[in-house]
Amino acid sequence: MLFRCRNCGGNVVYSPEKGKMYCPHCEGIDSEETEGEGARTECVNCGAPLEIKEYNSTCKCEYCGSYMILDERVSGAYRPHLVLPFQIGMKRAVDMLKKEFKSRVFTPSTFLAESTLEEMKGMYVPFWMYDYGAKINYTGKGTKVRVWVGGETEYTETSYYRVQRNMGIDFRKVPADASIEMPDDIMDLMEPFDYAALEEFQEKYMSGFYGEVYNEGADRLEDRARRKAEKDAESLLQETITGYSTVVSEHKDIRMDRKAVHYTLLPVWRYIYKYQGKDYPFYVNGQTGKITGSTPVSKKKVIAYGSTVFAVVWMALSFLIGIMEAL
Repeated sequence: MLFRCRNCGGNVVYSPEKGKMYCPHCEGIDSEETEGEGARTECVNCGAPLEIKEYNSTCKCEYCGSYMILDERVSGAYRPHLVLPFQIGMKRAVDMLKKEFKSRVFTPSTFLAESTLEEMKGMYVPFWMYDYGAKINYTGKGTKVRVWVGGETEYTETSYYRVQRNMGIDFRKVPADASIEMPDDIMDLMEPFDYAALEEFQEKYMSGFYGEVYNEGADRLEDRARRKAEKDAESLLQETITGYSTVVSEHKDIRMDRKAVHYTLLPVWRYIYKYQGKDYPFYVNGQTGKITGSTPVSKKKVIAYGSTVFAVVWMALSFLIGIMEAL
């Protein structure tokens, strides 16, 4: 499927800045119409063969630059339930990266140079999002200790309590990424997203970006989400057990009942910086702008910096020696 402009015939893409479909050729707004629906292996626009990887749900024609949405990979079992549209465009993502790393004096000068920005890609990452109903039963022994002084005598009073908690907690949309290509720990660091902005899936949001279908099923990935929910349930329980001098746990049972699961696409910008034969990936949350990644160190800059510091120190010492000799 291609979104073509009815005004000029160009490829219409979704603009995060405008929040609408936009034709970069004639600057038309919401001028899209679909063309070439159905399974395809060639570009609808120029007829060139498409390079389609195993999990691609969208791809970009290497010849004409048009973005294709692979119908068979956004339908049936692969049709997402929800999507969080990009709210940060490429230019703003680049500016955020520059601002984040400009103070790092040893970052190589080619970082985020125009020649390297072709490695910057906006990607819709597949996630499974789980709803749980949690039930917590807890019992323990608590103490409260009061100490006071009367005359020359110090008194200690210890009161004993039976601590009981019966809690019910609803968790909504606990995420677990379903992309083998994207590191789990990095995707966890991309959180939180504002899920209030989630929308029912529409193909148009994918035009102009790369996308994947889920690589693993919801049942297989559920343990990751369940552990997150259990950790949060434990924290919420502990927040209710306060004000005691000591607490000894006797029984604790946290049960998670899965209520629903949602196949969802979340927006991430990925920039891969290649330096001295090694890849350095950086990620920007396509909604909030949160950044994760670390730059390599330029040895030339370190040496230059060291030489500059040495020269300054040497000049200062020479100046002091000259003053002392004059005296």
